[in-house]
Amino acid sequence: MVSLDRSLRIVAANQEMFRRFHRTDTASICGSSFCTLVHPSIRTRLGNQLERLLDGQQPRVYERSVALLGPDSTVWGDLMATATARDAGRVEGVMAVLRPVEGDAGPMAGRGAPRKILSDMDARILEGVASGASTVQLASTLFLSRGGVEYHVTALLRKMKVKNRPALISKAYSMGFFELGSWPPQVVPDHVK
Repeated sequence: MVSLDRSLRIVAANQEMFRRFHRTDTASICGSSFCTLVHPSIRTRLGNQLERLLDGQQPRVYERSVALLGPDSTVWGDLMATATARDAGRVEGVMAVLRPVEGDAGPMAGRGAPRKILSDMDARILEGVASGASTVQLASTLFLSRGGVEYHVTALLRKMKVKNRPALISKAYSMGFFELGSWPPQVVPDHVK
């Protein structure tokens, strides 16, 4: 459980949070942005939901399979957040509770920070394929030949160990390469070398 201020920075956390993140004092975690602890693929979406919560546009936030990235491991769980109010209902901050799911319940359980396995060009190709762009459209947008685009797509297919473009995009989403809830699809910068 963590308490966040209006800028979504941690102001207090319970002992379980400190234990899971191998921290012993409040100064080591308090003051840091809560969204930086969340897996990069949902950072923006969760941040937007928490902002709407602070603005009174929604009563609570509930996210399944949220990953908090610790120094040595990833903690998966279901996150529920509600606004905290004091004087005359003025929203002061957010109280967030992560109910951990033990075991390999998360799609990337056991992994720490995302691996940087994509070049910048690979990321642009992957985004284009995910948005439905043809080889010719990608070639003109990225200033490559059609053969150059096909070369990069084939290299991505081999790297991800899949047989076709739909499987490539499905696997990229399952590995957290794309920022959830964004259109056109955007590769999370944490995966790009």
